[in-house]
Amino acid sequence: MQPLAMTAMTVASALGLGTQPTLEELRARRHRLRPAEGPFGYIGEVDGLAQHRLPDALRPFDCRNNRLADMALRSDNFTDKVAAARERYGAGRIAVILGTSTAGIRTGEEAYRRRDPATGALPKDFDFANTQDLFALPRFVRAALGLRGPALTISTACASSARSFIDAAHLIRSGLCDAAVVGGADSLCDMTLSGFAALGLISPTPCRPCDANRAGISIGEAAGFALLERAGAAEDDGQMPVGLLGYGATSDGYHMSAPDPQGAGAIGAMRGALAGAGLEPAAVDYVNLHGTGTKANDAMEDVAALAVFGGDVPVSSTKGWTGHTLGASGIVEAVIGALCIRHGFMPGCLGVTEPDPAFRARVLTENVAAPVRRVMSNSFGFGGINCSLLLGALA
Repeated sequence: MQPLAMTAMTVASALGLGTQPTLEELRARRHRLRPAEGPFGYIGEVDGLAQHRLPDALRPFDCRNNRLADMALRSDNFTDKVAAARERYGAGRIAVILGTSTAGIRTGEEAYRRRDPATGALPKDFDFANTQDLFALPRFVRAALGLRGPALTISTACASSARSFIDAAHLIRSGLCDAAVVGGADSLCDMTLSGFAALGLISPTPCRPCDANRAGISIGEAAGFALLERAGAAEDDGQMPVGLLGYGATSDGYHMSAPDPQGAGAIGAMRGALAGAGLEPAAVDYVNLHGTGTKANDAMEDVAALAVFGGDVPVSSTKGWTGHTLGASGIVEAVIGALCIRHGFMPGCLGVTEPDPAFRARVLTENVAAPVRRVMSNSFGFGGINCSLLLGALA
């Protein structure tokens, strides 16, 4: 495939608002996970989110998820860069393709608690279409950025925002648009926390992907966005240009909530990304694992990474910093991959005291400073959906 440039990017997570705080926390090896109320272990909560207010014109979209998206949009000069692209192409030629697993369902939870005790009717001020509906997120982002191009929501569990890159590439290649805002948002809600707790997947301590004694997931929230354009289409902003070189997606359907222990779908997604980029495994410098911290997921991904890359290419998970941000994890980790390329480092797994002795891939447990030209970023979701993005320097 022809590379697509990431001409703008932004992220909001427990690490802070924007790419610079994210970079600083990764380098300092500090996580911002905090104890949750109830049986939910530790969570990656975004500071200031409850107090954030949307502009008056966007107030009908008010919910935790859209507030989180708004905080990301207002970081890293992202809205200004999209405005410049809108001038180049026109508002109708920029797509908005975003991933989320729950959208603003927290607003629906709150509305349910306020239902009429006699009739069970939800309160009249509950705006389903602009908050809880899965299309609420792209509807909000289009309005916030003044865009009128194709728009869609992707909800493929924890692979959602990674998949947005793939669909954007299809639309740009087809000529239906000239650029696309991709990414997504997922915010903390009772359904997510209670659901993972019911599955017995919540770690009582901050998650430790790839550790021999890892005990499960820490749930986080995040939003992130990238502007994809054809390589060379935007003006040079002085930073190393980074883009999407290839992608792979599979749906193995092994189990509703458990990964295939042999990693067949994950292997297929990674090999598909390499094939799309026309590259051999040795051309990849670092693999950002999906790495949730559960026994089954991390073991599967070790098998898959070994099958594709052997034991030479460094691998790690960054969820020890952010928690598992579910449908937003793909964009968060794509941004982290771009930072690794621009700043020449690989973040080792956080909190690992003893790497799993059964693992045979080259798992990093400390940060490594080294040139990074290409990063494979993995996102795998419930139901057997697997996405791998191959990111690389374009100069």
